[in-house]
Amino acid sequence: MTTSFSHSSTISRPSRFYALVILALMVVMSATAQEPDKRHVTPVKPETNRVQPPPKGTNEKIIQQYISGDSAAAVAEARKDSLRRVYKHYPPLNDISFGINFIEPLFMALGQTYASTDVSATLNMWNRLQPTVEIGLGWAKTTPDGMNFTYRGKISPYFKIGANYNFLFKSNPDYQALVGLRLGYSTFRYDITDISYANSYWDEFIFTHIKGERSHALWGEAAAGIKVKIWNNLSLGWLLRYHGIFNYGKNKNSRPWFIPGYGPKNSSLGISLSLYYILPWHREKPAATQPDNIPQP
Repeated sequence: MTTSFSHSSTISRPSRFYALVILALMVVMSATAQEPDKRHVTPVKPETNRVQPPPKGTNEKIIQQYISGDSAAAVAEARKDSLRRVYKHYPPLNDISFGINFIEPLFMALGQTYASTDVSATLNMWNRLQPTVEIGLGWAKTTPDGMNFTYRGKISPYFKIGANYNFLFKSNPDYQALVGLRLGYSTFRYDITDISYANSYWDEFIFTHIKGERSHALWGEAAAGIKVKIWNNLSLGWLLRYHGIFNYGKNKNSRPWFIPGYGPKNSSLGISLSLYYILPWHREKPAATQPDNIPQP
């Protein structure tokens, strides 16, 4: 008796079909699965995959960081660079100003009995440091309160040299807040007339004169003030000056009461009001901040 095992040892067709489906799914899942240390990259369409040129003025260091792929460092450096470019950068010589100090002649017209007036030239360097020179004339004709003489200071020259510092150097040069130092010198002549004193022996008043006296003085000043544009290339500047004498010439019979450019010898404060003409030396305007087109992370 012959027994056939062909039907029982053969896998049925439905079973083979399901096995093939399961095998195919396993292959697809294995092919699409990502490895743990890799990221998924979204495909980019060819027409949008273009390298945009960096904005004008971008730091070369930032460009190199982007090229090397260090985008995080490039963005951080770009932010620092944009902060540096917020403020305007001024050239070594931005402008030259020529001024005339007219406040004491104005005071003299209102009754003051002495005056000093000067012209000045100032270099504006980086809109920060401002070397300056002042040249002027001073004169006086006064009878000091409580004194028994008339002082006549003849028209005499004086010179000052120094520098200002502009605290608003990051801002528009039309508006400045200044502090400065000056060294001044004057050589001058004066007369002392109508000197009167009582002679107790003769019981009378004696009048005398001292004429043709010569002297000189060296002094220093610390100044603070502002300078503002009023119209076109014209500006107005105020300076409050604190000064002290280093040395002055003493005569046998007299001492100077007034020093050209300084004022009364016993004073410590002065003020100047000057009208300036600004001559631009650097014609180009400082570059404005470039828009930051560098992509953000």
